[in-house]
Amino acid sequence: MMKVIKYPKRETWQNLCQRAQIERKTLTSSVADILETVKLKGDRALLDFTEKFDGVALDSLVVQPEEITEAKTKVSTELKEAIVLAKNNIERFHKTQQSNEKKVETIEGVVCWRKSVAIEKVGLYIPGGSAPLFSTILMLAIPARIAGCKEIVLCTPPNAAGSIAPEILFTANLVGVTKIVKVGGAQAIAAMAYGTTSVPRVYKILGPGNQYVTKAKELVQIDGVAIDMPAGPSEVLVLADETAVPEFVAADLLSQAEHGPDSQVILVGTTAEILEKTLRELEKQLAALPRKTIASKALDNSRAILVESLTEGIAFSNEYAPEHLILASENASTVMDAIVNAGSVFLGNYSCESAGDYASGTNHTLPTNGFAKNFSGVSLDSFVKKITFQELTKKGIQNIGPAIELMAAAEGLDAHKNAVTLRLNQVENV
Repeated sequence: MMKVIKYPKRETWQNLCQRAQIERKTLTSSVADILETVKLKGDRALLDFTEKFDGVALDSLVVQPEEITEAKTKVSTELKEAIVLAKNNIERFHKTQQSNEKKVETIEGVVCWRKSVAIEKVGLYIPGGSAPLFSTILMLAIPARIAGCKEIVLCTPPNAAGSIAPEILFTANLVGVTKIVKVGGAQAIAAMAYGTTSVPRVYKILGPGNQYVTKAKELVQIDGVAIDMPAGPSEVLVLADETAVPEFVAADLLSQAEHGPDSQVILVGTTAEILEKTLRELEKQLAALPRKTIASKALDNSRAILVESLTEGIAFSNEYAPEHLILASENASTVMDAIVNAGSVFLGNYSCESAGDYASGTNHTLPTNGFAKNFSGVSLDSFVKKITFQELTKKGIQNIGPAIELMAAAEGLDAHKNAVTLRLNQVENV
């Protein structure tokens, strides 16, 4: 169960914000070996790793149209409708992120502007395991399609029967994924980074995964493949005051704890009473939870912290920089402007983190492990690159040319200076 810390001094906060650490040297070596093997052997390596790690021998890696057709019949009408509702909300929110930037005349004769251009080929990683995350497909493929990505490749591990969960296939087909591949783990990241016969090489890889997937994403960047963000186990910080509902807070904590034994949940309370009531409710709800063994292990690595006020709680949260921050308070609006480090924020007693995970419209692919201090969650911007343009007229080069000549000369870059001087001479001699 969660360890309780009362009124910790600020000099101890950094230690309280630590996440579980993994043994990096062995992990890096193991993942690097997998990447190199896939690079050399392509599909053969993918098939071998799938048999080794997933326990299934596949004849083909790529999902066929008939498998998608069959999957559609296995998803209930009610779930299809729920997925479509979520899809519509996510589309609505992410379409607001489209923008047409204005041209700016920085000085007479010099016009500059910027254009968003879709990344042509993106790869999406969707974890499988005990809880196939078909909701993550919505979060990644929808903004990719809105951005205009031409190829959207999805990799996800097969089950013991060599198939993919029908919910994943239905959702991927619904939102326009162009290719679905039955491969998981670090080998899937390698396949999308380097390309194989079955898996197209992509320019950017997005999506959550275990420590092997995360390390693989980190390593392929060396070879010029972009990734969405550093990621790790899921986490939530709930800041609760006397107006919070203990049953709700306990449920929110467990909704993250059930993700995996390495997940972390932090409860920050402004009164001893709210901590005590929440922890009692936590035990009660945990006992009835199907994934209670997993959640219990996560809770063992988690903490309940008593602070003096909501303001102090926000200060602690900013130091922790949670993936998800829930302000379980009727007074959330009075302190929300002080939040500077968080992946996604949920305001008030009815804004459960599950809403953001599935259907409110915001994206649930978020920075973890403190990276909310310097990374944003996935958005439309994750699927585009920004290209700048500038156009100078004769008047424009006359207006800024002399300044460029002086600056280039001061840096000792004579060719830069000459590129301007030649143009100025030509303009003056016309």
